[in-house]
Amino acid sequence: METRVLKVDPINPGKEVIDEAVEVLKEGGLVAFPTETVYGLGADSLNKDAVKRIYDVKGRPPDNPLILHISDISELEVVARDVPSLVYELASKVWPGPVTFVLRKSDLVLPEVTAGLSTVAVRCPAHPVALTLIKGLGKPIAAPSANLSGRPSPTTADHVIKDLAGRIEMILDGGDTFFGVESTIINLTTDPPVLLRPGPVGVEDLEKLANLRILVPAFAKGLEEAGIALSPGTKYRHYSPQTTLILIEAGQCLTQATYLEYVKSLINEYLKKNFKVAVMCSRETCSEYENAISLEIGSRNNLYEVAKNLFKKLREIDELRVDVAVSESFEERGVGLAIMNRLRKASSKIISCVPHAKDRKLL
Repeated sequence: METRVLKVDPINPGKEVIDEAVEVLKEGGLVAFPTETVYGLGADSLNKDAVKRIYDVKGRPPDNPLILHISDISELEVVARDVPSLVYELASKVWPGPVTFVLRKSDLVLPEVTAGLSTVAVRCPAHPVALTLIKGLGKPIAAPSANLSGRPSPTTADHVIKDLAGRIEMILDGGDTFFGVESTIINLTTDPPVLLRPGPVGVEDLEKLANLRILVPAFAKGLEEAGIALSPGTKYRHYSPQTTLILIEAGQCLTQATYLEYVKSLINEYLKKNFKVAVMCSRETCSEYENAISLEIGSRNNLYEVAKNLFKKLREIDELRVDVAVSESFEERGVGLAIMNRLRKASSKIISCVPHAKDRKLL
């Protein structure tokens, strides 16, 4: 299959390009398109065969549901039922934007979209290309991230091309995405609501917006898998480079200096074995790793910058053809929780920092 790649203005998408993409969707094809979070792989959500193709193309597990993308809050009642007032209160403040709500699905929603669940994940994206595409189709678009399952999510059209060229009909190239990590997902069918996947909008911010409490289970931190995938990103390993990635958590290292010395000592052990090593590091610390290949991911004082660069750097690791990659950890506040969730799920091994530790297993 030939995949057409069309440039599109991310602010003012041209009608001709959008019309072509809409025709592909109407004919049951798949279109990759930019959102403010990552690139999505879209299908007509009411076309069962098209939705099934998303799973086939990505190699996606059949029990991992998709997100329905709508163009306006008024469309909620079409895809969900028994929608509580809290949903409208929150949606009016965060939509269009990078927040997804899990709700009770309406009869219109196909089981192929929800992986057979009675709930559906719904989002109204803020990106002009995504919104214009949904409006052009005239129905919700089902879309996960536009990558092969398990790989880092795509934040550029080039990432999509590397994973899906020859597998899908069209890619809309709207440049780099804004946030660089997927949407925050909240289950609003429970009381209290539960965070299913952290994203650009922090739990603390959502709690303040509606004066509520949101539970944060261990799987939302990336510490374990959810038993049932109520939404994308809660089950299975995700976001992984092909290279072995080791995440070093702060653990018992209570100061930056102690943590840094521990990371450097671990890297030195690999270097002694003649390993080629890459390290994903903050702007503040990258200069400390003299004999490793440093991949600067952003400043610890701007975690949104770190999030925006995260998947791009995970993909760069494989391009370097190193033997092993090491990643620093980041503070779990706001979008930092999303960063650590993705790093934990992407890592082959997680090591907790212990000052003066003599015995540790490497690979």
